Amino acid sequence: MQGRHSGQPGAASYGGLYAALDLGTNNCRLLMARPSRDGFRVVDAFSRIVRLGEGLSSTRRLADEAVSRTIEALKICSNKMTQRGVNRARLIATEACRAAENSDDFMGRVEAETGLKLEIIDRETEAALAAAGCAALADPKAESVVLFDIGGGSTEIVWLDASREGRRSISKRMRSWTSLPVGVVTLSERHGGRDVSAQSYKGMVDEVQDHLRDFAAGLPGSAQPEHFHLLGTSGTVTTLAGVHLGLPRYDRRAVDGIWMSSEQVSTIVSRLLAMSYSERVQSACIGMERADLVLAGCAILDGIRNVFPSDRVRVADRGLREGILMQLMLEDGVWPDPLAGAA
Repeated sequence: MQGRHSGQPGAASYGGLYAALDLGTNNCRLLMARPSRDGFRVVDAFSRIVRLGEGLSSTRRLADEAVSRTIEALKICSNKMTQRGVNRARLIATEACRAAENSDDFMGRVEAETGLKLEIIDRETEAALAAAGCAALADPKAESVVLFDIGGGSTEIVWLDASREGRRSISKRMRSWTSLPVGVVTLSERHGGRDVSAQSYKGMVDEVQDHLRDFAAGLPGSAQPEHFHLLGTSGTVTTLAGVHLGLPRYDRRAVDGIWMSSEQVSTIVSRLLAMSYSERVQSACIGMERADLVLAGCAILDGIRNVFPSDRVRVADRGLREGILMQLMLEDGVWPDPLAGAA
């Protein structure tokens, strides 16, 4: 699998192996890659749904069973990095570890049992890394883009200026950002995820819109920017894309970068709302691991679409891990700064 990013590296023959690990409220994901002429070449990847934040919204603590599941996944990640001989890595944890009262104990146990030292990042860093990882998919003709990353415990929103180019310009392109304290795990636990009625679904959408209202009101201007669109990175949007394409099994290559119209998104959401829990379990691109979470994700997406109406959404099966890899490679001078020498 090839990382598709713009620009040319200055050291294509560089042999260093980089790793990015993203431990979220719902997923544990690892990506290992080497720099290449068009960005980086993925060497190995791992992803497992661990539900680290299960029950966290009510207890404020990471549950013993969730911790055990997560540590088992992290052991696999540690072994993969050791076997591959990773030279540089950044291992981050997000909302579940930010919110849990016992996160220090968890981090200590992770280091003792896996040898991995996790870094809990703040929400602004999370938003910036997600933007860096998938901003290359923004339409270059668009004056601006709303990029969103629907997580298990939080949702990051970035108002992105799509007119600037270059790897180092992501901070300049971020006009504004926010992090909503709702994700697919937290929202489904509050409203129910297995059996979702039209009323409970509306309640989820309304909650998301309430969180977005102040952020949207503070954005500059009210006129619709030219070629404006939404850009989504998360299991929710990639699942919807897979269902839309009718894939017999999920295929990243078919999903990453596709465009969906607003009407197509609404059609798939309506179809999922009409399905029972068991029918969602049987869906090739949903399965048991996401069947009780996907409608909460749809509600977050609908809340975003209601506040930021757009005729089209671009789907990214890339994001935070790719952003980490790009950042590490830039820090090491793998590519020349495309803005160097610019006035």
